[in-house]
Amino acid sequence: MEILGWLLIIVLFIVGMAGAIYPILPGVVAIYGAFFVYGLFFSFKEFGFWFWFIQTTILAVIFIADYAVSAWGVKKFGGNRASVIGATIGLIIGPFVIPVVGLIAGPFIGAVIGEVISGTEINRALKAGWGSVVGLLSSIVVKVILQAIMIVLFFIWI
Repeated sequence: MEILGWLLIIVLFIVGMAGAIYPILPGVVAIYGAFFVYGLFFSFKEFGFWFWFIQTTILAVIFIADYAVSAWGVKKFGGNRASVIGATIGLIIGPFVIPVVGLIAGPFIGAVIGEVISGTEINRALKAGWGSVVGLLSSIVVKVILQAIMIVLFFIWI
């Protein structure tokens, strides 16, 4: 049972880190879930108030930052609400329509379409599309760093 417990924890950590890049995977929730798997298979006694407080705070920061950093990228490059919505839709749909490339092309195309629909000229729409890519990549970096911190803290705590 010990081996099964560790396998599940490792798989959840891998899925979590992959989810930082590929938005369809549960990401930070998988990492957070690994803590519960550890508790169920081994013990929750290592995890006190501060462990759960720190990990839950990081979880909340990741959820907030994921949207905020992406929206910041679009806004920084002159985009409006329509391009933020388009980029979000493109991020969800893009990887399915165009595997691999769709992860970056989806938000770009979505932001551009959102801008064009809202009446923005094409050059400004393309700039907002580029902003969506910058925001996406920045968001991925932030998530990878924070999720890695969560995993490191887990191993330090146990």
